[in-house]
Amino acid sequence: MKISDVIVIGGGLAGLMAAAVAVNRGQSVALFTYGSGSLPLASGAIDIINAQAPDVAINKLSSHHPYKKIGLKAIDAATKFFCEVTAKDNLPYVGRLSAQVPIVTAVGTLKYSCLVPESMDASNLINKKKIYVVEVKGLKDFYALMLVDNLKKYFPDKVFDVIKLDLDLLGGRDITCMDTAQIIAGNEQRLADGLTKLNATDADAIILPPILGLEGSSSRAEIKSLLRAQIIETTCLPPSPPGIRLQRAFIKYLQKSGVRIYENSKVVRGVVEGKMVKGVVVENVVREKFFPARKVILATGGFYSGGIIMREFENPIEPIFDAPVFFPQGEDNWSNQNLFEDRPQGFAMTGIFTDETLRPIDKNGVALFNNLHIIGANLGGSDFIFERSAGGVAIASAYKAAMI
Repeated sequence: MKISDVIVIGGGLAGLMAAAVAVNRGQSVALFTYGSGSLPLASGAIDIINAQAPDVAINKLSSHHPYKKIGLKAIDAATKFFCEVTAKDNLPYVGRLSAQVPIVTAVGTLKYSCLVPESMDASNLINKKKIYVVEVKGLKDFYALMLVDNLKKYFPDKVFDVIKLDLDLLGGRDITCMDTAQIIAGNEQRLADGLTKLNATDADAIILPPILGLEGSSSRAEIKSLLRAQIIETTCLPPSPPGIRLQRAFIKYLQKSGVRIYENSKVVRGVVEGKMVKGVVVENVVREKFFPARKVILATGGFYSGGIIMREFENPIEPIFDAPVFFPQGEDNWSNQNLFEDRPQGFAMTGIFTDETLRPIDKNGVALFNNLHIIGANLGGSDFIFERSAGGVAIASAYKAAMI
């Protein structure tokens, strides 16, 4: 069997990014996915870290944090490569490592991220005179009046107007943003006709739920060409069209680049000789099959996705390579006394510690494998949820591992 230069295990953001970087380097890549990954649940924005100047905040992190192993140079390069991939699918992102971009959430708060889909960039809202908020009849979990009430706290001097559109979607039953986005794609004129009646000018903004298609930004571009006002999409509850657009952009990039994608393929174990991983064993319906590789990148995630499991308390395991997993010892250290304390949760620090090249290490800091690299939520030493760094760690660790 042909040996792959790189095998990537995991189809989430980290796995897709690692495969994209590796194939861009001219390497042969096989990607094994089991499940759909978390991108359909995500906002589509990439959080690097919750700070006004993420690059400055990263320099102040403790030495055990994954960002310190990755390095600021690789993080910056990862953000640039990420934007190159999305741009190829007509899905432009805005942002940079030295600042954050505001986006409007479905409830009308402002959330800040480093990399944001252009359709969600709310940076210019402060300069608008009037803000229209559009509610689509039958669309679940989007309440324009609540959004306006909350957004007024950020922009008390703005004029707001709630508009309700009846697009006659799906016979009147309740629909999701994904349902609406699927219907709008190819039928943009239906939405454009309703928005045109607002007579909004270039001094205004129109805020919509994220319903402008599921592929790239062609639906947004077509509607935008018929209007003068800025169009801004919000976040939404899953399934999330912006997250799905991002997932599809990467998958199309991989397919066009020749990456072999094995869907619904569960990698059950690695094959190791000494400190070299020779390949992986994949389980299918009939039998197990061995796939050889020169390098393996592990991106199976943490507790939430089964990349790390814990059948016994204080004894978490990584099930494919049995890499050692850090977990805070002692019940008092597992979680904070109060759920919403302003500090990380102990259990969330669970993960695999690595050396500077993201290879798993033992308790003495010695690399256990020469050609196995750990990325994304498999990494330990940080509460990615608390510090809002999950997306950034995913793309940055993936870039670093694939470039080695």
